[in-house]
Amino acid sequence: MSEIFSGLFTNYYETFAMVLFGIGFTMLFLHPNMIKKIMGLNIMDTAVYLFLAAKGYIEGRKAPIITDGDTSAMSYINPVPTGLVLTGIVVSVSVTAVMLAMTIRLYRRYHTLDIDEIFRIVRKEEH
Repeated sequence: MSEIFSGLFTNYYETFAMVLFGIGFTMLFLHPNMIKKIMGLNIMDTAVYLFLAAKGYIEGRKAPIITDGDTSAMSYINPVPTGLVLTGIVVSVSVTAVMLAMTIRLYRRYHTLDIDEIFRIVRKEEH
């Protein structure tokens, strides 16, 4: 049992990323407010980026920019996780913008941000 806890404290970035993901997941599924759902999704995104950055970093290695003539791959960190994080940030900003625009449209139409209330109103309109 102590091995589990020592692993959690050794990999504290990964542990913190998992806790953040759990917080975002809880917000996404338990709150009926659309803004809080968007915030939960953004927290989950951030947790994934932290996890990728933590897994891509290797203690004692440099950024993959050759300046001193050292071309050994063992001297540098892997640039792929960093590229994935940058790409993910661009995508999540775009998705957030679309979700906020849709939330504004829903609010203008139904005068509430509560998704359960919007479903009730839509069901009434259908009958």
